[in-house]
Amino acid sequence: MIPTDTQRRFTTLLDQNRGIVGKVAFTYARTAEDRHDLEQEIAVQLWRAFPRYDPARSFATWAYRIALNVGISFVREMAHRPPAVPLDEQSVGVEPYEPDERIRVLTRLMERLDHLNRALLMLYLDDRSYRDIADVLGLTETNVATKLNRLKLRLRDEAQTEDHRS
Repeated sequence: MIPTDTQRRFTTLLDQNRGIVGKVAFTYARTAEDRHDLEQEIAVQLWRAFPRYDPARSFATWAYRIALNVGISFVREMAHRPPAVPLDEQSVGVEPYEPDERIRVLTRLMERLDHLNRALLMLYLDDRSYRDIADVLGLTETNVATKLNRLKLRLRDEAQTEDHRS
């Protein structure tokens, strides 16, 4: 089957913004298998919504909004499933990823955040402007600034508490 212009345009935009899908999957899924499943679900939902995409707006902002909604739904679904026993990643030939201690602490702190603050932090760490973050999350720029300042203080305090525990 020959791809249509719409399919080509979507594929090009998705390829250019593949990092968004990966970041959301990494933020909302714990295992490599779950991340892969979430990435696939995000891509499917982006494709389904693509006819409603307005090219006058940023594809990245639009994609983030959809990806975050899919990620949040994924977390909610996972909360109702019995825990899966992950495969030993070395047994399937996957090189184990060993993040440094700062990344491990940040990941633990992010897992404790509610969905809005997790999305807010992820977008901030991705160097998105307050305007972009506001568009993605449906907030005002002032609200984004206020929430980010509070979140930074909270995370700093929690990180210091983590350091004292270690």
